[in-house]
Amino acid sequence: MAYSFIDGGVTAAQGFTANGILNKIKSSRKTNDTALIYSEKLCNAAGVFTQNRVKAECVKLTKDHIANGKAQAVIANSGNANACTGAEGYKNAEKEAIAVAAKLNIASDDVLVLSTGVIGQQLDVSKILNGMDELADGLSKEGHKEARVAIMTTDTQYKEVALETQIGGKTVRMGTMAKGSGMIHINLGTMLGFITTDCAISAQMLEKALRISAAGTYNCVSVDGDTSTNDSLIMLANGMAGNKEITSEGKDFDDFVAALNELNTQMARKIAADGEGASRLVTCNITGADTVENARGLAKAVICSNLVKAAFFGADANWGRILDAMGYSGYFFTPEKTSVSFMSRKGAKRYFENGRVNGGEQSVIRVFDHGVPLNFDEDKAKEILTEEAVEILVELEDGSAVGTAWGCDLTYDYVKINGDYRT
Repeated sequence: MAYSFIDGGVTAAQGFTANGILNKIKSSRKTNDTALIYSEKLCNAAGVFTQNRVKAECVKLTKDHIANGKAQAVIANSGNANACTGAEGYKNAEKEAIAVAAKLNIASDDVLVLSTGVIGQQLDVSKILNGMDELADGLSKEGHKEARVAIMTTDTQYKEVALETQIGGKTVRMGTMAKGSGMIHINLGTMLGFITTDCAISAQMLEKALRISAAGTYNCVSVDGDTSTNDSLIMLANGMAGNKEITSEGKDFDDFVAALNELNTQMARKIAADGEGASRLVTCNITGADTVENARGLAKAVICSNLVKAAFFGADANWGRILDAMGYSGYFFTPEKTSVSFMSRKGAKRYFENGRVNGGEQSVIRVFDHGVPLNFDEDKAKEILTEEAVEILVELEDGSAVGTAWGCDLTYDYVKINGDYRT
C-alpha cells in the first residue's frame, strides 16, 4: 500500500482545525496547557481507554459521550488529571464540554474531554472556562503546532505524525498527536492519543479498525509498567475525503487499517523513545513464533523486564535476561530453537522522521544461537548497544508469526523525575 508522510498532525485531514493556549492550570507552567480540536462536520468517533479500574472523571465522561459513535470536538488539558476527584470532577468535565459546545454551536455530548497530570487534585475548571474564547477563536489549520505542545507533561518532545494515501479512489489523510513519557504500559501504552481522518467510515468499522491497530502498536509499548488512570486513544472521522463509506470488511477497510497501523507504529516508537529519563529506544522483534499472540507476548515480556532495561542502560549484552523474561512470560516458544542478536544503526536518531530511522551503517551481532551461547566480541556488542536506537532480534523456529514491542532503558533520571513529580 502506497502512502506518503505529510505535515499537519491532527489538522492534516480536511475539515479539522486546532489550537492550544496557556491557562496556567499548573502555576509553574510556561507552555500551552489546554488544547482544542474541532471538525467542521460531525464525525463518526471511536475510542479505547485505560484498563485501570481507577478511571479519571474525564475518561468516564468521554466514554459516556462517545457511546453513540459521534463527536465533533475534543478539549484536553495537561497539569491536572482530574482523576480520583469524584462527582465534582465529573461536573467540571461536563462544564468544559458545555462551554466548548456553546462556543462552537454544537451539542455538548459531541464534545470529548481529556486530561493529564497530577492525580487526586480538583481541577480549577474556571481557568479553562475563562480561556475558552481565546482557545476557540484561535482555531486554525496551523493550530496543531499549539495543540501538540499543550498536552505534554514530562515529554521532552512533541509527538505527531500525518500521512496521505488512496482509499476507494480518493485521497485520504490521517493525522495524530499524542503525549506519553511516564506511566506507560501495555493495555493502551499511552496517556493521551488523538487521531483525525477525513476518510468516510462507519462508527462500527472505525472502532474495529482502532482496536485492531492499537493491539499491535500502542498496546506493545511499555516504559515503566504503570497503566495510567487517564489513558485514552480516540479517533474522529468526518468523511470529507469523499470516498464511499467503509461499512464492512474488504479492500478499503484493509487499506484503512494498514495506513492507521503505519501512523500508530510511528507514534508507538516516539513514545517509547521519549520514556522518562530514557537514553535509548529498545525494540524487540520476534520472528518465527507459532502465533501472533505468542510473538507479541514474548516481545512485550522482554521490553517490560526491569533487568533487561537496566542492562541496556549499561550497554551490557546480558542476553540471559532476555531468555529469562521470555521463559517466565507464559507464552510458548522452544528455547532450544531460539537465537538472539543485537542490532543498531550507527548514529541513528531516536526520533523517527518520515516513518524511517535516520542513521548510518547497520551493525548486528549474534550472542545466542539455537539454544547455545556464543563467544562474541564484547567490545562490538557494547558499541552496538550504546547507540540511541537498539533492536533485540529474537529468531524462533516454531512457526511464521511475528511480533514487535517498544520500550526504553531504565536510568537514574527516571527515579529523579518521579521522586518529586507532585511537589
